[in-house]
Amino acid sequence: MPPPAADATFAEPVAEEVSRPSLSGSFRTVPVPSGPGQFWRKLAAFAGPGYMVAVGYMDPGNWATDIAGGSAFGYTLLSVILFSNLMAMLLQALSAKLGIVTGLDLAQACRDAYGPKVRYALWGLCELAIIACDLAEVLGTAIALKLLFGIPLVWGVTITALDVLLILALQRYGFRKLEAFIIALLIVIALCFGVELALAQPSIAAIGAGLIPQAQIVTNPAMLYIAIGILGATVMPHNLYLHSS
Repeated sequence: MPPPAADATFAEPVAEEVSRPSLSGSFRTVPVPSGPGQFWRKLAAFAGPGYMVAVGYMDPGNWATDIAGGSAFGYTLLSVILFSNLMAMLLQALSAKLGIVTGLDLAQACRDAYGPKVRYALWGLCELAIIACDLAEVLGTAIALKLLFGIPLVWGVTITALDVLLILALQRYGFRKLEAFIIALLIVIALCFGVELALAQPSIAAIGAGLIPQAQIVTNPAMLYIAIGILGATVMPHNLYLHSS
């Protein structure tokens, strides 16, 4: 058998690139200014997506569980809120790093990393999570409209469904317009919180004591039930997909 040619190589074949773009029309980018004296504009360019993710943590599920925990057990469950947010921050940071390093969002990374069975299972679980989250958002907004303005729940649900079209319409005018709308909502929420804190005048000592975990959180069934609700309302899968994109 003749020897192989001198320039022949025996390197293993390189695996074909599996990642491929999807939903390209749904992604938006923003220009990052360069040059001296552009610090605040650079900060705004990178902070905008952060505000988009932050608003996901201000939903009726969080309001309901936190209010229920506070009204029933005072500051005792503050430690659960603290650790839930620390856990969420870790997962959000990992999701952001995934998007920065690979250029893929979490859904695309799962598509490229797993086989068809796992992919469809993950897709089904995500759809169920989205449905559960949307129910809380829609019903929560409808109840709020009922309490504030006396609007019937049916019409409240209709209005809530139509406001999704408003968000989609804002995308036509650029990502910055959508960011500005979200930031305006966050400012309103922050102002409302400031007014509530001024009226409630909470005890700093009681708040500090509530940040220390207590055994009764686990031993008390009613307290444990709300604690699990706080954890589930804080660590939300849809925000991981959003942040990674």
